Amino acid sequence: MHTSNNLKKLPPYLFAEIDAKKQELRKKGVDLIDLSIGDPDLPTPKHIIDAICEGAHDPNNHRYPSYNGSQEFREAAAIYLKNTKNVVADPDKEILTLIGSKEGIAHIIFACTNPGDVVLVPSPGYPVYTSASIIAGCEVFEMPLRKDNDFMPDLKAIPKDKLKKAKLIFINYPNNPTSATATDEFYKEVVEFSIKNNLILCHDAAYIDIAYDGYRSPSILEFDGARDVAIEFHSLSKTYNMTGWRVGFAAGNKDILSALGKIKTNVDSSATAAVQHGGAVALESSQDCVKEACKVYQKRRDVLINGLNGKGWKIEPPKATFYVWAEIPEKTDSRTFAAKIMEKTGVVITPGVGFGIAGEGFVRFSLSYPTARIEEAVQRISSL
Repeated sequence: MHTSNNLKKLPPYLFAEIDAKKQELRKKGVDLIDLSIGDPDLPTPKHIIDAICEGAHDPNNHRYPSYNGSQEFREAAAIYLKNTKNVVADPDKEILTLIGSKEGIAHIIFACTNPGDVVLVPSPGYPVYTSASIIAGCEVFEMPLRKDNDFMPDLKAIPKDKLKKAKLIFINYPNNPTSATATDEFYKEVVEFSIKNNLILCHDAAYIDIAYDGYRSPSILEFDGARDVAIEFHSLSKTYNMTGWRVGFAAGNKDILSALGKIKTNVDSSATAAVQHGGAVALESSQDCVKEACKVYQKRRDVLINGLNGKGWKIEPPKATFYVWAEIPEKTDSRTFAAKIMEKTGVVITPGVGFGIAGEGFVRFSLSYPTARIEEAVQRISSL
């Protein structure tokens, strides 16, 4: 069987190795506490499920949905942006329904680049930025996110030869895996940088509503000039605990969205209509369910960080996402450290190098696991 040459260029999938080790330990009867996965354990709120069920019983939703997504869902997305970010967007031209933001993030590369173009991606970062770029035949340039720069890329350090060939730049705040937040100054800088260098600016906003301690995460579309160069990817997965339902949307520059829409028209048939109905209800309704989920994650964050810091770790509490990005408290690499923790305690965490070379020296904990089990995980790790 022949496979794509670009497919062969994909780096080894570290998470597959972790999964294999988990299966091996489970066969031995080890009680694993898996803090490696960013998949909410909280249920989808009842009013959203009720709306999906209502949509499923409507015969009109049993047929192909509109390629751009239902009018109801796109209008609800516009209402959400206005109510939560004070961003006014035209639901017909500036919003596009996605089958989860992951799909849109991958397809935008195919819509707006040619083989050999450079895509600027954060490292550490969501692996899809890199993998989709490689499959599209692009060259990936990793922008290091370093602790001494508050995990924001140094745009001035991008080599001129790479910048000349670059077509897209990805940013992601609140950030996965570092849980960092960006300053308004950075948002303004990256918009100006993208305009100056004729770049399409893609902001992955999957965790934009998972925030603590009074923090409010802005939309890139709030900043002057952003709509000339940027689109923003929104996911209902994390905000409303809907990872399995697969729905999200992109908002921003109408020409960029039109290009993305052309790709989608040729490769998919949009999100399930009944799920879009539930998504519309989620976006238009009270956001109290999101606030309650954030309270749960904040408690878990505090349990994890206070417990580990009491044993010599040095972790700053994140203001957003449901991840904790922790510097390894001993001299070893992240892969070795994560393997040791899993084998000796049954607690599964993600080595930072799995998100890019610049993630070395760190590990990621997910807070999407019951609080009692996180408490137990802290006790197990502290016993080493």
